[in-house]
Amino acid sequence: MQAKALILAAGAGTRMKSEKPKVAHEVLGKPLVRWVIDAARDAGITEVVTVLGHKADQVEPLVTDTTVVFQEQRLGTGHAVNAARDAFANDGAVVPGSLVVLSGDCPLITPETIAALVETRESTDAAVVVLTMDMDDPTGYGRIIRDADGAVARIVEQKDCTPEEAAVTECNAGFYCFDTPALFEALSHVSNNNAQGEYYLTDVLEICRNAGRKVLAYKTADAEEAMGVNSRVQLSQATRAMQHRINTRHMMAGVTMMDPTTVWIGPDVRIENDVELLPQVMLMGATTIGRDSVIGPNTRLTDTVVGCGCKVDETVAIEAQIDDGASTGPRAYLRPQAHLCKNAKAGTHVEIKKSTIGEGSKVPHLSYIGDTEMGAGVNIGAGSITCNYDGVNKHKTVIGDNVFVGSDTMMVAPVTIGEGAVIGASSCITHDVAPDALALERSEQREIPNWAPKHLEKLKAQKEASKTQQ
Repeated sequence: MQAKALILAAGAGTRMKSEKPKVAHEVLGKPLVRWVIDAARDAGITEVVTVLGHKADQVEPLVTDTTVVFQEQRLGTGHAVNAARDAFANDGAVVPGSLVVLSGDCPLITPETIAALVETRESTDAAVVVLTMDMDDPTGYGRIIRDADGAVARIVEQKDCTPEEAAVTECNAGFYCFDTPALFEALSHVSNNNAQGEYYLTDVLEICRNAGRKVLAYKTADAEEAMGVNSRVQLSQATRAMQHRINTRHMMAGVTMMDPTTVWIGPDVRIENDVELLPQVMLMGATTIGRDSVIGPNTRLTDTVVGCGCKVDETVAIEAQIDDGASTGPRAYLRPQAHLCKNAKAGTHVEIKKSTIGEGSKVPHLSYIGDTEMGAGVNIGAGSITCNYDGVNKHKTVIGDNVFVGSDTMMVAPVTIGEGAVIGASSCITHDVAPDALALERSEQREIPNWAPKHLEKLKAQKEASKTQQ
């Protein structure tokens, strides 16, 4: 396909009630405008131009893989397209070929529909093919007005409709494929003599028709594809629609979901077959899940790699790696660069940061492990902590294979615990421990007979004395 694409992303989106430009708002972690650009790329279009306007400085970093054009004044869709004319010209002359015009706030458009628009135009040599849809409630959409032969005569915007035109239910979806020279020739004849005082791109269709060129419609069977996002309500509707689309694709590929309405999966997540996703699971970024793993419930994974046969229960993981057979949770927190090796465990109320938990090693409960290199077969007792921060710098803890760490142990980094060592419960380890050694650090236990009742009587007497003074 030699077609080019023009993304219109200059709108303000005032109904979003946000300091962020409309097209920068996200559906499943991906900005609206990126959904449209990626759909064009997936349709085979390699050259994409984006028209920016409102708060362009916030949108431009999102579209760095496209040619950017700035619309200094926002005077309508026709004006926005005309602002990009030079991007499709060579030595002042518009380059022949197809040009797909897409709205940057419509994330649900599919590559298949974009490709169909191009194929329809090129196979018929039409001046323009417009995407249309049938709407039960067409309010707010431009109406497709056909002639007696059923051909597209023109598009009339809502504010310019007569009562008869307003009753038409076939609507403009806002996506087009133009013959590029015909488009820009027609735009030179578009006026702003309308209710909004704007230059409408839709006027191009009537101009092309009057010039004797074909003006065709390609009707989508799924009006949801053209859903625009102009408010927070519509943003949630688009997100729910994309959730259903993505979840359906994964289930058809062999992923089990007990309740797909409670599972949220980003567009770049990869899941192998025979994975089970329990309720309240959110998978975002470049997360990957290996076969036979069970994820959830109440789990959020971002840019995390999960191997095969893992159990990830009530876990938050960010940029972590969980190898085959490892388990986490419930209520575990894996921070960036946490790595659970094969069959390792991070259990209840465990936090791991920038640490490797060796093969078969266990951190079962109520522990923090940070900046640590842990060998295989290690057992960390409940309530144990690697003290990795001295207030200025982070320091490393090294724990050898087959070490047993008793409960309530503090390991003050930098420190190394040798292979096979045993650390007694409630120890504060500040020095290296030799392999196979027993390390204890405790003060001597003291006992004062009959102290408790005497202390209680003393407290009661103090309380009575206080009342008397008052």
